[in-house]
Amino acid sequence: MDKLIDLHTHSTASDGSMSPRELVRHAKENGLAAIAITDHDTIDGVEEAIDEGAKIGVEVIAGVETSVDFSPEMHILGYFFGETYKNFEHTLEKLRISRDERNPKMVEKLKSLGFDITMEEVQAEAKGHIIARPHMASVLVKKGYVKSIREAFDKYISDDKPAFVKKEKMAPEDCVKAITKAGGIPVLAHPIFLNLSWRKLEELVARLVKAGLKGIETYYAENSGDDTGNLLRIAIEHNIVPTGGSDFHGKYKPDIKIGKGRGNLSVPSGVLERLKEL
Repeated sequence: MDKLIDLHTHSTASDGSMSPRELVRHAKENGLAAIAITDHDTIDGVEEAIDEGAKIGVEVIAGVETSVDFSPEMHILGYFFGETYKNFEHTLEKLRISRDERNPKMVEKLKSLGFDITMEEVQAEAKGHIIARPHMASVLVKKGYVKSIREAFDKYISDDKPAFVKKEKMAPEDCVKAITKAGGIPVLAHPIFLNLSWRKLEELVARLVKAGLKGIETYYAENSGDDTGNLLRIAIEHNIVPTGGSDFHGKYKPDIKIGKGRGNLSVPSGVLERLKEL
């Protein structure tokens, strides 16, 4: 029987609701054999997650999810084996500075829209870790301005919404090269969110493969069956690994379950073996 794995999860180190240790325990409780911790622009939770995994028998892969300069927003996942993830810290530090500059500007925009919200409240929601938009959304929910995290994004803080502020990002090719240089494996995350035709997506993948892209997120919680089939075809045609994951955030995406998405996600364990071979 194929082992349950999930190669796209988030902890409180970025915008998930569970600590790295809690995340690994949650994976164990739900029957997973392996997970990748892929927080946004940080590897701060990796060491804790690996430590817990070693204690309770869950394989933890060091990962990161990096936003790159593309419209609509594009993310590149990086997977690292051994301690190579530490080589990516310098690149992430530059991105964190940009994020830190963006957050107060978004809070000020929310204030200008009439919301009583402070950076101190957002920082408290983030529990001392990297502050991200879900933390702002959570404060808006708690104060009764919106009914859900999704509503906050849809009305106010998603790209091009009234309180959105763009942050400085790397070009996609530069991110792919930086992950590779650090000893990692770069993978295009949730390509369905790019809203490209299949032909345009193939052109993009071909461009990124030339820069060193090694995988594309094919098995994903938001995919339709046709999406998965088309992405698998693209992976085969470009000889890259069809990876997958739930994009688990805990309470910030309550309808997404670890390892299973909305109930029908199944990431083949052979995907992880192919990544290890690379």
